[in-house]
Amino acid sequence: MEAVPEQTDAGAQLDVFRDLLLAYGRGQRADTVTVVGNAPMPPSAERAELIDGSDLVLRMTTFALDEPGAEPAYGRKTDVVVLHRGVLVSPHTFADYTSRLYLLAEPGRLHWEPEVIPDWWPDDLGFVPIPNRPFVKQLGLLLGLDPAEASWATTGTLVAYLAVRLFPEAKIRLTGYSIIDDPDQTTFAHAWGERVNVTGDHKLRAESALLKSWSDEGRIELVR
Repeated sequence: MEAVPEQTDAGAQLDVFRDLLLAYGRGQRADTVTVVGNAPMPPSAERAELIDGSDLVLRMTTFALDEPGAEPAYGRKTDVVVLHRGVLVSPHTFADYTSRLYLLAEPGRLHWEPEVIPDWWPDDLGFVPIPNRPFVKQLGLLLGLDPAEASWATTGTLVAYLAVRLFPEAKIRLTGYSIIDDPDQTTFAHAWGERVNVTGDHKLRAESALLKSWSDEGRIELVR
C-alpha cells in the first residue's frame, strides 16, 4: 500500500483553527460566513437578516449590535470576536462572552508588543491567539509589506483573510468595511463610539485593492 504523506504542520494548524471556529457556529459546516466590520451602516432589515441567518458570524473590536426596538442594521448573531490589546470596548464586546470564541490578534508580537492582558479583560475569559506565521505574515506578503518593518493589516482585513483562508468553499460576505470605498481616510468612523485615527502601521490602499480583487474573483461578496 502506498504511504499517505503526512499532513504539514501548517495544514494541521489550519484544520484545528477551522474546527474551533465551526464549534461556535451552527454546526459542523459553514456554508455561509459573514464578517461584519465596524463602519456605520444605515438601517437595512435585509442586511441584518442576512447576517443573522449566516452559519458563522465574525465581528471585531468595537462592534455594534442592533438594539431592541431599533431599526435593524447590524444584526445580533455573534459567534467569533477578534480583538487586539488596544481595543476600545463597546457594551457589546464582552456581552454574552461565554457563548462566543474570542481570538486575539497579536501582529505587534512580531516586533515589540509585550504579552500583557488589559485590566478590563474578564477574569474567567480565555482567548486564542491568531498565529502570526500562517495568517499575519502571509497576509502581509499579499499586501506587499516588508516583514522587517512594523506594519500589518487592519483587524478587519485580517478577519476577512481568516474567513477566506479557512472556509474557501463557503459563501463569504463582508459588510461594514469603509476602506474598500475610501482607502485614503485618516480616521475610522465606528458604528459604536468615536472616530479613531488610522495608525501608520496600516496600508489602506493595499488592503482595499486586495479586498476588491477578492470580490472581483468571486471569493467574497460585498454587502453594503
